[in-house]
Amino acid sequence: MKEPLITEELIKEHGLTPDEYGRIVSILGRTPMFTELGIFSVMWSEHCSYKSSRLHLKKLPVDAPWVIQGPGENAGVIDIGDGLAAVFKMESHNHPSYIEPYEGAATGVGGILRDIFTMGARPVASLNSLRFGPLSDPYHKHLFGGVVSGIAGYGNCIGVPTVGGEIYCHPCYAGNILVNVFNVGIVKKDKIFYGKASGDGNLIIYAGSKTGKDGIHGVTMASEEFTDDAQQKKPNVQIGDPFTEKLLLEACLEAMDKGLIVGIQDMGGAGLTSSSSEMAGRAETGVELELSLVPLRAEGMIPYEIMLSESQERMLLVVERENKDALIDIFKKWDLDAVVIGKVGGDGFLRVNWHGKMAAEIPATKISTDAPIYDRPSKRPTNQDELNTLDLSKVPDITNSGNDALKKLLASPSIASKELVWQQYDHMVRTDTIVRPGSDAAVVRVKGTKKALAMSVDCNSRYCWLDPYLGAVHAVCEAARNVACSGALPLAVTDNLNFGNPEKPEVMWQFIGAIEGIKDACIALNTPVISGNVSLYNETKGDAIFPTPTIAIVGVLEDADRALTQWFKAAGDVVMLIGQTKEELGGSEYLSLCHGIERGLPPTIDPLKEKALHSVLIKLNAQGLLKSAHDCSEGGLAVTAAESAFGFLIGAEIDLGASSLRADALLFGESATRVLISATAENADIVEAAVVAAGLPIARIGKTGGDILRIKAKDMTLIEMPVSELKSIYDTSLERGLNQNEHI
Repeated sequence: MKEPLITEELIKEHGLTPDEYGRIVSILGRTPMFTELGIFSVMWSEHCSYKSSRLHLKKLPVDAPWVIQGPGENAGVIDIGDGLAAVFKMESHNHPSYIEPYEGAATGVGGILRDIFTMGARPVASLNSLRFGPLSDPYHKHLFGGVVSGIAGYGNCIGVPTVGGEIYCHPCYAGNILVNVFNVGIVKKDKIFYGKASGDGNLIIYAGSKTGKDGIHGVTMASEEFTDDAQQKKPNVQIGDPFTEKLLLEACLEAMDKGLIVGIQDMGGAGLTSSSSEMAGRAETGVELELSLVPLRAEGMIPYEIMLSESQERMLLVVERENKDALIDIFKKWDLDAVVIGKVGGDGFLRVNWHGKMAAEIPATKISTDAPIYDRPSKRPTNQDELNTLDLSKVPDITNSGNDALKKLLASPSIASKELVWQQYDHMVRTDTIVRPGSDAAVVRVKGTKKALAMSVDCNSRYCWLDPYLGAVHAVCEAARNVACSGALPLAVTDNLNFGNPEKPEVMWQFIGAIEGIKDACIALNTPVISGNVSLYNETKGDAIFPTPTIAIVGVLEDADRALTQWFKAAGDVVMLIGQTKEELGGSEYLSLCHGIERGLPPTIDPLKEKALHSVLIKLNAQGLLKSAHDCSEGGLAVTAAESAFGFLIGAEIDLGASSLRADALLFGESATRVLISATAENADIVEAAVVAAGLPIARIGKTGGDILRIKAKDMTLIEMPVSELKSIYDTSLERGLNQNEHI
């Protein structure tokens, strides 16, 4: 095939600006060949290069004594004791999942799993954060079903439990859904592997599935907003095979255990291009490839297609020559291709040959670590002051409608039970899941130890839209609070930063504000950011999503038998509220659902008080003094109390006493740093004293028992309903909304 001429139109089609193309010509000292143009276009895409975000990501804290590997590798690694480490990361597959929901979500799961076992870790648990438009829209029902099925289909088949997550539905995601996937694995500290092409003369081995034409320019597609029919981009979406990935996982872990691998990287976004150039860039070496040796499943493929293909379940390995045969034998045993396709060079160049003829010759660092960095302009939106203005005097307070408001909140897809989704996931495979989906944090036992890992994923994007800084602080603090409510110490963060078009100053203002919020919260909580992902251009025809900096936090529970859940356990226990309730309704789910208002400011929040809250929860749980703990977030105290009652259908009598606050703020306000706990009457005094000593407010507000949830305040009964009726609404709303033409 004759290579096309490099024209202005071809350069534009590859997503490169004239300045970027000029820089390429300067680097090469000549006009690029077609394959070289493709290599630069994918590696300098936003998805791979982070050219709009890298400048700001440097602000995030990344170090702590327990951090073994921070950002820059396939995944982050923390020390969890007993000679073991936890490896975890979160990634997005937003654009592909909107175009083809099943394969987009499935290959998102496959990709994050490879990031984990590439480091030498066995994946042990997955989470996800999903965002859709209104489920009254038939297309979003289709997207919802396809995404959930894709996550279940891949995770269940490969045998990794999906143990929790979050789902939100909002019109801002109507043109761009979000599919963020997280995985954590366990590895011995002395068996961690890295994505480096080290050792001049070492062999490059291609292993796994054959290369096809699927997913070519997938990263380029993910680095631009949708301007036309997204379905036209279906060829950019990869196709996954979880059964092959299971074989690949076992073969890689066996080869690692036998010490046969020098470096390893999966062929994810940008495929063979990113894996080869990034491994060379990290090691400051070079890589020489002969593409005629690459196993292909499509006829007539050219070097450009082979280098850019994003076919799934493939790995690139660096091995010493004397270990080649032993490694290939392992992959043959697992019925996988493993062939030598090149070698490590010492001169820093990525050289790509096709039947001995050069198809590309580029300095490796220029496409991996030295991509353009932009300091894009930022500007506070002109309507931000208007958005932040909320006159509660014009909002009617709850009178006799507390029950109706609570029912409406429990039926919201962002709050309602996700059991319809969870029951499609195998969350018990591997038999280590201690706390299943539904509580504040999932908890998974660490085999061979007394320890467990707790994990949670969180982000209130409405808060981030109203105030990106405060919203991001809330996201970090809520994820950490959920982990602490399980009794575990939050240790580190992985993030997935989902925003609109960074070329718009208002979007960059949101992004910079969110980075500052994450930074300040993580410093206060001592939870460094060890890995993550940036997904920009989540925008269709000029309409961007709400800024959604999704945060996942992993913590360690020293005694797995002490795992704490959110549900009331017995009648007669004392119900206490840690934290202060303020008149803070801005950005609340209550204002949105019951009054159609999305404005104001998010609740105030002090991360240092959050840190004190987490510490006292962990201490009290370790002493066996708590029966339950549930954080107050969307829907406020009333929803928190109802959810606490649902586990064992145990009601509660709650009296919030006299207050100058509005009744709806008492019930549905979302003031931060609050946790609803229960303890035996014998332990209540000890619990109260410990919380006061930690410098936090605490109030005894009721007792558990009966089958009614009754909440009083100001000598009035504001809510009084059977727990079973509330639970029925909570359990069935999502299914009703998906199966009927009703708005939920």
